[in-house]
Amino acid sequence: MSVSDHICDVISKCAQSLFAFEVRRCQGMNNEALEQIYKAAVIAKLLYASPAWWGFATAADKQRVEAFVRRGVHHGLYRATDPTPTQLAEARDDSLFSNVLTNSNHVLK
Repeated sequence: MSVSDHICDVISKCAQSLFAFEVRRCQGMNNEALEQIYKAAVIAKLLYASPAWWGFATAADKQRVEAFVRRGVHHGLYRATDPTPTQLAEARDDSLFSNVLTNSNHVLK
């Protein structure tokens, strides 16, 4: 499976959950709870293991992820001021690299 296929598959699965968020909103769940669940479920799923594949994703793949998160912003599930998927993926990649550099027992040292 290519990175593009992976991204399309994950976005498709996450898109199915948007309806559930709207149902919960109509049932009275507050926006703060919806935002937390969106971050925990959707953003986490979109960027799962991103240090392993983000560097191999094409610009179009990254745009797809960004566009999907913008849909979340439009639906009031993610704040426009929250980090973008690119910022989150790069921070995770930097964190992984930093951990490798500072861990004297790491297998790559």
